[in-house]
Amino acid sequence: MSGPKAPRADEFGEIERLFRPLTGGAPGAYGLMDDAAVVPGRPGFDLVITKDAIVEGVHFPQGEAPGLVAQKLLRVNLSDLAAKAAEPFACFLAVAWPERFEAADRAAFAAGLGADLKTFGVDLLGGDTVATPGPFWASLTALGWVPQGQMVRRAGAVPGNILMVSGVIGDGGLGLAAVRGEVADPDGYLAGRYRLPIPRLDLRDALREAATAAADVSDGLVADVRHIAEASGVRLAIDLDRLPLSEAARRWLAVQPDRAKALLALASAGDDYEIVCTAAKGAGLAGCTVIGEVRRGEGLEVRCDGKLIDPGPGGWRHL
Repeated sequence: MSGPKAPRADEFGEIERLFRPLTGGAPGAYGLMDDAAVVPGRPGFDLVITKDAIVEGVHFPQGEAPGLVAQKLLRVNLSDLAAKAAEPFACFLAVAWPERFEAADRAAFAAGLGADLKTFGVDLLGGDTVATPGPFWASLTALGWVPQGQMVRRAGAVPGNILMVSGVIGDGGLGLAAVRGEVADPDGYLAGRYRLPIPRLDLRDALREAATAAADVSDGLVADVRHIAEASGVRLAIDLDRLPLSEAARRWLAVQPDRAKALLALASAGDDYEIVCTAAKGAGLAGCTVIGEVRRGEGLEVRCDGKLIDPGPGGWRHL
């Protein structure tokens, strides 16, 4: 890593202490002592690259534990690679430390990141560290390998395909509400789902074999389905009555006065980091639930209790 020297600390000494161990000894990282890294080619594979940033007060609450922030940053990027059916292997990090961050906070961030890098088999190859008077933010670029020509794109859905989603939907949004104290969460399950999503890397082989299009559910299921529809030039129909829900989400839904409105809220909240995909009818993917179909036309069609409803934006928008 390299960058302007922070006035409060020995930046390069701190990089050596905190981040050099996270390279995993990858030769192309050069011990983080250079301004760049080398990623050697892998015959028969395409290099897949993705980049996401998170900002305090936007993607995570102010005062969130730095280690958790680092882990979520890595995981949301790995979720993008999971949706592309790619195998992650390396990353680059940029982080802006606010003035209130002490050495212990920076060390906690590095420790959290290091723990997840080990868990997911990813090496840190480089990046940048800077100081900022504004909110804490960090950005990560993740790299993965996929067999040549087998990356699953958003474009690829065709009429007659089924629409599926992995896992359960709505826990991310309810988890944020739980962190804010707006939803009961006695066992901490919902907050955990929001703070530490699990990238669906386990679906990699199944997606390569069966998916015609895919995206991760980050902005909101409805919004991300719309992205697939637009990229593929088709119309996607979602049946909210088929939405897979956790027990916690079902308990929340049971006390809502307007079921259709509540289901749409769960399908629009985002932060689930599941995979929504299309596949040929009858294909089926283990761990995925059929929630709709691909039709001729364009745009999005959302139904609940057999009735068409207006989905609105269907998810988070930054602009």
